[in-house]
Amino acid sequence: MGVGSNTPTIIKRKKIIAGGGHHGGAWKVAYADFVTAMMAFFMLMWLLNATTEQQRKGIADYFSPTIPINRVSGGGSGAFGGNNIFTEETLAQSGTGISQPTIGMNPVRSESDAEGDAAVAAQVAALRDIEAVLMGMGGESMLSDQALRHIITRLTDEGLVIEIYDLPDVTLFMDETAIPNPVTAEIATIMASLFASVSNAVAIEGHLSAKSLLQLDNPVWDLSTDRAAQMRLMLQSGGLDPLRIARQTGAGDRDPVVRDPTAPRNNRIEVILLRSDI
Repeated sequence: MGVGSNTPTIIKRKKIIAGGGHHGGAWKVAYADFVTAMMAFFMLMWLLNATTEQQRKGIADYFSPTIPINRVSGGGSGAFGGNNIFTEETLAQSGTGISQPTIGMNPVRSESDAEGDAAVAAQVAALRDIEAVLMGMGGESMLSDQALRHIITRLTDEGLVIEIYDLPDVTLFMDETAIPNPVTAEIATIMASLFASVSNAVAIEGHLSAKSLLQLDNPVWDLSTDRAAQMRLMLQSGGLDPLRIARQTGAGDRDPVVRDPTAPRNNRIEVILLRSDI
């Protein structure tokens, strides 16, 4: 035996881990977020294709905030503009006068005010009934499915606005004329029948899309007026009392409803069932 024969032999064993070791689970979270986002995207695309413009408007209104928020930031410590429950007493003692009624206060209302509120509520209810029957809300509409594609309604301070507009494949009037297509005549007949249940005045407005080239004698003024007049004649033929026509106007191309003023969507007739309480 040599000098180094008593030296211990060291054997190194390399530990091999199958699969390359643990890399963490962050990628699983990222993948789950990606799948969720893609599912939400496809649901959005499906909703856009499966709903009408009227239904999309209803969905948007559902998510619109309805709680009034005070627009004035008060400098006091009280909520809603800095007022508190002692504000009215303080102002009265100093001779400043009372402020506007705040939340929690019940101002004295006269009998005439209550009657006025009841009249407004009755007007709004009557207009909503007309809208519901026309659009088939909660039941079957008097209009065909093809005609319903051309209509959108909205209730404003002026009254019930019934907007009848061109579609890419079907127009309300023959090209560059005031001759109505059959779908327009159908809509006018049904509206005249529904308007017979109320006594509100009616306003008619004609609108057109802008031309791509400016013209010195712009024909849209005369054409929008002629189309409004044609709608008036169709309503009267359907039984609407001519004395209920409050106004008939042609707005030309000055009031587009979409960003592109030349878009066919701007070709429309607005029939407004006016509120009689304003």
